[in-house]
Amino acid sequence: MDELIASGGASPTPDRETTDGHDAPSSPAPEGPVPEQPVPIGSLIFADELPDGVVVADEVGRIIVFNRVAARLTGLDPAEVTGKFVFDVLPLCDDDGRDWWLYADPYHGLPTRTRHPERSLHLADGTEVLVSIGYVRERDLNHGASRSCTVRRLVISLRGAEQRERLERSRAELVSTVAHELRSPLTSVKGFTATLLSKWGRFTDDQKRVMLETVNADADRVTRLITELLDVSRIESGRMEVHRQLVDLPDRARKIIAGRVAAGDAEDRFRVEVHGGLPETWLDADKIDQILGNLVENAVRHGAGIVTVVVEPARMDGEAALPPVIVPGVPDAASVSVRDQGEGISPEVAPRVFRRFWRGKRRGGTGLGLYIVKGLVEAHGGTIGVRCAPGGGAEFRFIVPAGTAAG
Repeated sequence: MDELIASGGASPTPDRETTDGHDAPSSPAPEGPVPEQPVPIGSLIFADELPDGVVVADEVGRIIVFNRVAARLTGLDPAEVTGKFVFDVLPLCDDDGRDWWLYADPYHGLPTRTRHPERSLHLADGTEVLVSIGYVRERDLNHGASRSCTVRRLVISLRGAEQRERLERSRAELVSTVAHELRSPLTSVKGFTATLLSKWGRFTDDQKRVMLETVNADADRVTRLITELLDVSRIESGRMEVHRQLVDLPDRARKIIAGRVAAGDAEDRFRVEVHGGLPETWLDADKIDQILGNLVENAVRHGAGIVTVVVEPARMDGEAALPPVIVPGVPDAASVSVRDQGEGISPEVAPRVFRRFWRGKRRGGTGLGLYIVKGLVEAHGGTIGVRCAPGGGAEFRFIVPAGTAAG
């Protein structure tokens, strides 16, 4: 940042030193705004318009810029702190209580430094802020090119730490949930395998089969959990890839239901309705199976009665997925609804169902399923929502654009 238009007082000219070794002004700082100057991005902005807190100190450490965000983060009045020494106004300390200004020594430290990466520091009242600092230097021609430059300005960026704390809490919750979910199946796998290895000859074939089936089911549970974690990681990092191919949505829905029936669910509990006029849909088949599988499982686990999957044409003309916007013309999307006949989801709860770790009254699973469903739908460029089904119960409906073979 070579130049900056400031919203603060002009920098006074120093003419003496204080007893603590810092230059101090011989008279109060003059009032008036700092002249407007260009910034590197090629446009004129004011410090108060910046999204982060910005504090700029001159060559001896006196504040010449203290914007509104910095005032909000610190609780200080820009008019009162302008012209004062930055190390007095912002007594930054690290987690160990060390004075950052003393050990960093920005004005007398290494002359080759250009910036300090963002780090967590604390104000005098203990408030945590994320601080990054940049140097604006002037080359000292008297010492040659090998000697770097004196500090003309110190530019300090301040950000609140609340968002980072929320992210850290969210990650801690994820780790805790994963550890809890992994412990049970791994304990079971370890117990049964150890028992079989040490006492193989004491069990009948039927007993061995039951133990091995339990081990197999628990191994599947661990695999499923790891897959969910990888999906969460890809969604949050924006690395979810969609490999498109021609997908028959009704056929995929029937395949998911057939799998549920083969696993022991009653065949008459499921129904598939297909409305005519569906466009060709180019989607990621595996991810569509995952979306449908999670929604059907959610309906079976938390709902009641018949689970109905409705596939119909739609258009991507509206922002809301519920209800789909159907207008004259060729449909450019497909809508899939999964309905049950249970108690449904209250309007107060509906906004939270797609968050991580949300679980209904019948607790079970990791609470990541619907969060992942939303991420997979959005990776296709679609939308998803929840409302009360026409016959009662909950209805989850997602709309995905038809896409193209190359898309």
